[in-house]
Amino acid sequence: MDTPQGAGTAAAVLTPAMAQTLLKAALAQLNEIIVGKPATVSLVVAALLAGGHVLLEDLPGVGKTTLAHALASTFNLQFQRVQFTSDLLPSDLVGVSIFRRESERFDFIPGPMFTELLLADELNRGSPKTQSALLEAMAEAQVTADGQTRALPDPFFVIATQNPLEQVGTFPLPESQLDRFMLTLQMGYPDAVAERALLQGEDRKKLIARVKPCISTAQLLALKAMVEGVKASSALLDYLQRLLRASREHPSIRFGLSPRAGLALLKITRSVALLAGRDYAIPEDIQQVFVALTAHRLSLNDSATSARAIARAVLEQVSVV
Repeated sequence: MDTPQGAGTAAAVLTPAMAQTLLKAALAQLNEIIVGKPATVSLVVAALLAGGHVLLEDLPGVGKTTLAHALASTFNLQFQRVQFTSDLLPSDLVGVSIFRRESERFDFIPGPMFTELLLADELNRGSPKTQSALLEAMAEAQVTADGQTRALPDPFFVIATQNPLEQVGTFPLPESQLDRFMLTLQMGYPDAVAERALLQGEDRKKLIARVKPCISTAQLLALKAMVEGVKASSALLDYLQRLLRASREHPSIRFGLSPRAGLALLKITRSVALLAGRDYAIPEDIQQVFVALTAHRLSLNDSATSARAIARAVLEQVSVV
C-alpha cells in the first residue's frame, strides 16, 4: 500500500487572500460536478476543514458517492471506498496480520481505513460489530489491531452514506456512532433546472476523471490551522451556550446536547466563517449549521417524531441577543 499523502506533510504558509482564492476555486469545481446543491457542498467542505466527519442520509442515486469522489479529487486526497454489507468484518476495514515464514514474524497489512478520505458507503448495512470498528478511527484518528495502536493519516476524513431504515437489510446506527459525525446532511432530489443540467451534461464519472486538484495536502493542513484562529466573541459564545441549554430544557427532548456537541458546533462555526472570508464568527454561521450538527445527537421523547423539526424549533426559540 502506498504511503498516505498526508503522512509527514508540513502545512503550507497561506495568507487570508490566498486561502480565499483556493477555497473559491475548490467550491466552484465541486459545484460544477454536484449541480444544484451549493449549500450541501459548502457544509461538507466546512466539515473537512473543521476536522469532522459527515453522514449523508438519503435515497440511493442522488449523488452521495459522486460528492465523495469529487471532494477527494479536488483536495488531492488519497481515497478508499468500502461497501458495507452484513458480512463485512472489522478486519476488512482495519487490516490483518500475516505470518511471513521467511522472516518468522507477523506483518500487518493495512486495510482501507488507512487513507485520507474514506467513503463508508451504506454504513447502516454493516453489522454493529463492523460499524464499531470506525469508532476509534473517527474519534482518535488511530486504530488498534493485534494490541498495537497505529496512527491514521492527517487529514483523515470519513464520509458515510446511510439508506433509509425502512429499506431491507439495514441496522440502525447507535448513538455513540452518530455522535462521531460532525454533520448529518440530506442531499435530496435536484430541482428541475439542476436535473436538466444533469440530463444534458456530461457523465459525472468522466468529469471527475478530468478533475485537477485545487488544494494540496499541505495547503489543506494550513487551512485547518486557520480555522482554529477564527475569532469567537464572548457574545457569540453566550448565544451558543443558550442554544445548548435550550436543547436540554426542551420538553420534546429527553437528552440535550452534550459539551462535546458544543465544542463541535464552535469548531464548524469557525470553519463556516473562514469559508465566508472572515476571521471572526457571527451568529448566522451557527444558524447555518445548527440543525445539521444537532439533529442526529438529540434523544427525543416518544411523542416527538422529527429530530430536525425539534432542532429547528430550538434554534427559532433562542434569541441572538
